Amino acid sequence: MQIALVAASPRIVGGHSVQAQALAIGLCHAGHDVRLTPIDPAFPGALQWVRRFPYARTVLNQALYLPRLRTLQDADVVHVFSASYCSFVLAVVPAIVAARRFHKPIVLHYHSGEADDHLAHWGPLVHPWLRLVDAIVVPSDYLRDVFARHGYCAHVVRNVVDTSRFRFRARSTVGPRLLSTRNLEPYYRVDNTLAAFALIQRRYRDATLTVAGDGSERDALRGLADALGLTGVRFIGRVDPADMPALHDTADIFVNSSTLDNQPVSVLEAFAAGLPVVSTPAGDLAALVRDGETGLLVPPDDPAAMADAVTTLVEHQPLARRLARSARAEVEAFTWTQVRERWERVYAEACA
Repeated sequence: MQIALVAASPRIVGGHSVQAQALAIGLCHAGHDVRLTPIDPAFPGALQWVRRFPYARTVLNQALYLPRLRTLQDADVVHVFSASYCSFVLAVVPAIVAARRFHKPIVLHYHSGEADDHLAHWGPLVHPWLRLVDAIVVPSDYLRDVFARHGYCAHVVRNVVDTSRFRFRARSTVGPRLLSTRNLEPYYRVDNTLAAFALIQRRYRDATLTVAGDGSERDALRGLADALGLTGVRFIGRVDPADMPALHDTADIFVNSSTLDNQPVSVLEAFAAGLPVVSTPAGDLAALVRDGETGLLVPPDDPAAMADAVTTLVEHQPLARRLARSARAEVEAFTWTQVRERWERVYAEACA
């Protein structure tokens, strides 16, 4: 089967591009012909300066992206990765229109934790297009229930994690060496992670926090770290997915403060690497990070609770190791071996 993937390229750091690459690799190994149509085509060298200007950047991106949708006419099925809001209008809608024009079956793969608000408030900019697709796929029961409330039937196919890339290290000592790998955007609330770390550092002067990722909050978060007088905090920016396993190996505890989420690959990667996880229960996280079983859950917007949970892991080493082992077993359900059949069934039904 020839499968056209319409998705973010690795140039856009985040769960969508990571999942697109993982899915492409798995499908190719399964014998399918996979072609990626990136929603963010590379700019010609002479036009790189346009990236500094948001509106001009969008116009140029669309001018390069839209003509490439002609390649969808060669596919047996078109698999479109979808986010919410403007990204849906600019990237997803044109792909749906092109695929329909070429009479191709369409699988819409929706990831965003913003789905409920998007479906509720974007009306004519979203619903007419969703009715044109042959299948909607989401990675979690949480998103399936969101779509059901809006009248859509969605298939659940879990995110894919290549556990072979991550060395599960059973840490003999779990110390206050923290890792955050969420992008620096408002709904990931990395500011709360920094506030929690300020409390942790009062108890453990040698505590460290590595903040990987980039985004619109970068400068504000650096300023907050300075204002809090934090030491031991490293902002390392964008990390190539290939370097993530080594980064996880340098830490002992993974922390996540998001208030809007779905099924983050970053948490699955922490599971694979043997990092006990402290997280808020946003989106599907309450089902993924089951409190006291595969991690510790804390209320959103409560840095003190996060600091207490990290302290619990450091002070109760057997608990930390037990949670890490249980989480590693949990992530086996997210390997390509486990999801391959589900994807092939979705494609077959869409093409029927």
